[in-house]
Amino acid sequence: LALYFHSGEREEKCIIEDVPSDTLVIGNYKVQRWDIHIQDFLESAPGLGMFVTVTAPSAEVLLSKLYGPQGTFSFTSYLSGEHIICLQSNSTRFVTFAGSNLRIHLDIRVGEHFLDESVLQAKDKVNEVKIRLEHLIEKVHHISKEQDYEREREEKFRKTSEETNSNILWWAIAQTLILISIGFWQIKSLRDFFISKKLV
Repeated sequence: LALYFHSGEREEKCIIEDVPSDTLVIGNYKVQRWDIHIQDFLESAPGLGMFVTVTAPSAEVLLSKLYGPQGTFSFTSYLSGEHIICLQSNSTRFVTFAGSNLRIHLDIRVGEHFLDESVLQAKDKVNEVKIRLEHLIEKVHHISKEQDYEREREEKFRKTSEETNSNILWWAIAQTLILISIGFWQIKSLRDFFISKKLV
């Protein structure tokens, strides 16, 4: 997931990431500040920090840390479900840019372990192949976890759908019985009325 969004100074912005259990999530971000003089966003936002908070589906805070105007954060999920990732600018200097418009670039990678540059430039080809193979095995494990999680979600959705269909069926039967009862009551009331008026 790679995106950017605009935010005001000290304004909190949150995104929801659906993550399987026991999965590494790595986030990279960069903050740019709007410059009134050049009417464009600066390459960076000196003097600003970014407060990153990650909340698990159980409402437990997994990460709460202040970073610089550009940085990387990571966490490992222990529960499957929607994790809330919130970013809020926080000035690290005495000067604050009240009301300043910020652009935050955010790149989130789920279940991905980055290969070290030194590995890519390794002279020892056997070690390089071995590390690349381990990296691929990790990716396969992550894909397997994702599939298990999707199966679990599909099963939960199917159960909910079946329960809803069952409730709708019983409600339809109840409505039919009520309508039939009202019909019989109306017929009886009309019959009694006609008999009392000696029309029948």
